[in-house]
Amino acid sequence: MPALESDLRSKPVSDLSEADAVLELEHLARELTEHDLRYHRDEAPTISDAEYDALKRRNDDIEARFPALVREDSPSRKVGAAVSAQFAPVRHGVPMLSLDNAFSDEEVAEFVARIRRFLKLGEEPVWFTAEPKIDGLSSNLRYEHGVLVQGATRGDGRTGEDVTANLKTIADIPHRLKGKGWPELIEVRGEVYAPLDAFAAFNAEAEAAGQRTYANPRNFASGSLRQIDPSVTAKRPLRFFAYAWGELSAPFAATQGEALERFAGWGLPTNPRSRRVEDLEGLLEAYAELEADRPKLGYDIDGVVYKADRLDWQQRLGFVSRSPRWAIARKFPAQQARTILEGIDIQVGRTGSLTPVARLKPVTVGGVVVKNATLHNADEIARRDVRIGDTVILQRAGDVIPQILGSVPEERPAGAERYEFPSVCPCPLKTPVVRETTGGGAETVVRRCTGEFACPFQRVEHLKHFVSRRAFDIEGLGEKQIQAFYDEGWFSEPADIFKLARDEAKLEALRERDGYGETSIRNLVAGIEARRTISLDRFIYGLGIRHIGETTAITLARGYGSVGAFISAMDQVAAGDEQAKEELDALDQIGDAVIEAAAAYFAEDHNRQIVQRLLAELDVQDAEQPKTDTAVAGKTVVFTGALERMTRDEAKARAETLGAKVSSSVSKKTDIVVAGPGAGSKLKTAAELGLQVLTEDEWLALIGDTPAAEG
Repeated sequence: MPALESDLRSKPVSDLSEADAVLELEHLARELTEHDLRYHRDEAPTISDAEYDALKRRNDDIEARFPALVREDSPSRKVGAAVSAQFAPVRHGVPMLSLDNAFSDEEVAEFVARIRRFLKLGEEPVWFTAEPKIDGLSSNLRYEHGVLVQGATRGDGRTGEDVTANLKTIADIPHRLKGKGWPELIEVRGEVYAPLDAFAAFNAEAEAAGQRTYANPRNFASGSLRQIDPSVTAKRPLRFFAYAWGELSAPFAATQGEALERFAGWGLPTNPRSRRVEDLEGLLEAYAELEADRPKLGYDIDGVVYKADRLDWQQRLGFVSRSPRWAIARKFPAQQARTILEGIDIQVGRTGSLTPVARLKPVTVGGVVVKNATLHNADEIARRDVRIGDTVILQRAGDVIPQILGSVPEERPAGAERYEFPSVCPCPLKTPVVRETTGGGAETVVRRCTGEFACPFQRVEHLKHFVSRRAFDIEGLGEKQIQAFYDEGWFSEPADIFKLARDEAKLEALRERDGYGETSIRNLVAGIEARRTISLDRFIYGLGIRHIGETTAITLARGYGSVGAFISAMDQVAAGDEQAKEELDALDQIGDAVIEAAAAYFAEDHNRQIVQRLLAELDVQDAEQPKTDTAVAGKTVVFTGALERMTRDEAKARAETLGAKVSSSVSKKTDIVVAGPGAGSKLKTAAELGLQVLTEDEWLALIGDTPAAEG
């Protein structure tokens, strides 16, 4: 987002001037249109539902404050997205509109109050239907004389895509209505969705076959229904729920509940959890029950739809803009969900730490299907009293890492026992697990396998780390290939990777495998050979020593200069040489944790032999020493926003060679902030602290890398 838009977005609506509002509404219209296309047409959303809802609400709030500024292309006037050119357009007999959203009990109460005010009701009860809001793809089925003649997607609400042949492959959808009493013409509306178990099975098979997988059931349903070849759709596990109607030749019911009963009688599937409720209390109770039962449904829902039950009241209430007055969608909290904890697995990390991972009944959280979540450590499991079989509350922290917030004790199955953390590693060697201590002897929450490289789990994770982008970054060797070659017995330590490049027998065996043609093997060998010459800092980082990350590796490389000096110093540290420890401690940002980790690593003869065999395959370059006579030597620099003339890694590396220290956060200790387009909170903090802020071109000029003038 450009800086101007970012500044506007950070302003409360109440603080916007009329000129601000004009610009912000323009930005929102453009941004939301792009998101609509990615979501509805391309099945590739780039933001979560919660982020999208927040943008829509901001647009609505601005329009409410400045009603004269409502644009012709306002998101409040649109539904869905334009249809794709790959399908014939279908004009809906009655527009397929969307629903307004409610996110709190108070907003639901206001919805009920609005209906009472509009209809001028006194104390008369107001009945509603409460229906699960299926997270799928809205579709319109046109029946004439009981025969399905056309099926379409919602599209932009007025014009959809003709997917008749695809819809006819879904077993739930009758080609001819059953029974009697159906109008001669009726547009039946509902949701195409994918059951969670079937979706998970499809993704597993597709991944094993190297084919496309889908992020969530909604994208899967949309992508499956919009296939050019209906035979592809026919193989996909799609289902359908009917819940509404469009164009009619004659009325067929007096209430929403009666209409759903008629649908079921005609052979159309309806959701069994839809029910009739009375007033606000009934709506809130239905919401609470569906939220609690959500993980047990077998399909994704993202809220509850409330509709005034009487159809004559619906007609009187009518519509406003793109939504009916008589219905609203109560959304579930966007980043939380309930599901069942089916088991706890232990993962062993590169450094031997044991991490408990929850194995969950699949559930969608923030637009992504989650099957596993971290339980952090043994202490956390005990503190939250999480047991196998529990209903648990799941959250995606920062919309990325799934984690368990806690269990719902009242729904705990009988006999559920507390989880016993293993005392031995789950590897075949069953090596003991110990609780790690700090330098002062205090216990930490970390349980660690004592097997080091003897533990197969740690060995393969070390290899994956070794070829990672920040370490040796060997092209053609990712985690998947490392795991395969490890399982084959070809790799057990880093030196084996370089031996592969000259092992003709193994290379010939590769040629017999799918996916390994002559070109790919040539590229793999070239990628390995290119890394025989490696910088000292990448070599140190690639060893995978605990507590030695990328920055610390650079510090060590610059501190010792050559691989020989580094190895010699680490040997002395491992032997307990106090002077060697003091010299290591004197390096910038090196403390007890690094010293102890280095000593432990090089004290192991097994590790030393691994290092020596690796060095026999490599040419490790001496470290480039940072300059002290530049304009930025000794200064702390922060890069923020998008850099246009170099990557962030290139900028960081260049700054460090000039003697600067690069930080990821802005503080009083920061000397220079280099801000590109889209710089947000870091730029704001820099302004508040009165720091020197430079554009990318100003930074390049400062360090003597002024870009050439464009011709």
